[in-house]
Amino acid sequence: MKIVEIRQMSDAELKQRIVSEEETLGQLKFRLASKQLESPVKVRLVRRGIAKMKTVLRERVKSSELKK
Repeated sequence: MKIVEIRQMSDAELKQRIVSEEETLGQLKFRLASKQLESPVKVRLVRRGIAKMKTVLRERVKSSELKK
């Protein structure tokens, strides 16, 4: 997911998406450990996507704190 798409999401959508992506990451890690994952790169991509979403949320929190 591109950062532009992430920035267009609302806070509620981002939080919901983070939860679902973290569940997906857990499943991928389990499949990786049991040698059922065909491409370990998927774990890295999901982890980076979660990091991007958390970064955008944190930026929004920080900017709202500065405005107060």
